[in-house]
Amino acid sequence: MVALRQLAALGYTPCTFDYGNPTGDLPTRGAWIEVFRKSIPTFKAHALTDPHVPPEQREAAARQFEATFNSALDALLADPSTPAPGHPTAHPVNCYTLCQLREECLHAAGFQDIFAEVKAAENERALALLPGVLRELDEMEGGFPAELELALRGVFAGNIFDLGAAASAELHAAGGGTFAATRAQLLSRPWAVDNLDEGEGAGPRWRQAAVFVDNAGTDVVLGILPFARVLIKAGTRVILMANRGPTINDITARELEPLLLKTAALDAVLQGAISSGQLRVVCSGSDLPVIDLTKLSPEAVDAAAECDLIVLEGMGRAIETNLHAQFTCDSLKLGMIKHPEVAAHFGKRLYDCVCKYDKGVQQA
Repeated sequence: MVALRQLAALGYTPCTFDYGNPTGDLPTRGAWIEVFRKSIPTFKAHALTDPHVPPEQREAAARQFEATFNSALDALLADPSTPAPGHPTAHPVNCYTLCQLREECLHAAGFQDIFAEVKAAENERALALLPGVLRELDEMEGGFPAELELALRGVFAGNIFDLGAAASAELHAAGGGTFAATRAQLLSRPWAVDNLDEGEGAGPRWRQAAVFVDNAGTDVVLGILPFARVLIKAGTRVILMANRGPTINDITARELEPLLLKTAALDAVLQGAISSGQLRVVCSGSDLPVIDLTKLSPEAVDAAAECDLIVLEGMGRAIETNLHAQFTCDSLKLGMIKHPEVAAHFGKRLYDCVCKYDKGVQQA
């Protein structure tokens, strides 16, 4: 695994929030550990649908995952210097390592892709709505800035489909809301982090963008693809960086490639971009809902070598692990806040949005 070349690596760590030394009323390490404990019922329920595990074994395997993960979290609560199961030494307790621990407990119980069925269903549901979303963008007045803002609102509305966060998982289980209604009900600007206006003029000058995508369904189909299409119409080549392995309801590169071909049948702009190579999918090498930009696949790093825009999308990749990451090129960090504990760090409300644009920094 190798580092993204545009990463200004001095002092880089895939960790935005300090779990061990909170200040004021910010969540403690124990509160963050409980965030992950709250995810167990959702994961256990979906584990019973994993097609890779024989039906007669799923119930026992789900109980094994629950017990193992709970035990590991209890041990970290008692002593955060305790090595996680299967690790000879302790790791810092943060969002990245807790996500990694949860995946290891799932795999140890025999599960590979517990959200496979819901991802496939949500993809098909979102595809039916895609032509209407693209038509709205094409009818927008105001040129690139107006189209970009509407597309970003779509990214935020789509990003609510996140089954790794208790609040949004409960919303999904209750039937959720329509994409259009969710987008219309987004909190007004300025968002929790919002300097979009600084980047709007740069957009048409971006030659190539690497977009690290997040969830399946409305997130990638109605959020990211229309956003990528806005960039494509402005002349930007777009690489969609997707996970190597399944995690939560994040889309994998293997799932995104055929999905992208389906969208080509629905839209001439996307069809032309896919055919010409202006829009393509590359495997990031990650197997987690968060990302360490020093641990990417060589394929991803080589593909992104000429990119002058790096886009990180989703609460895990853009907010919890890379909000303060610096790059030698322009960057956009996009995501919706779906944990009350994350909202506390910004002093904002649940379901507020983060839209952080940064110009590239000069390497010393």
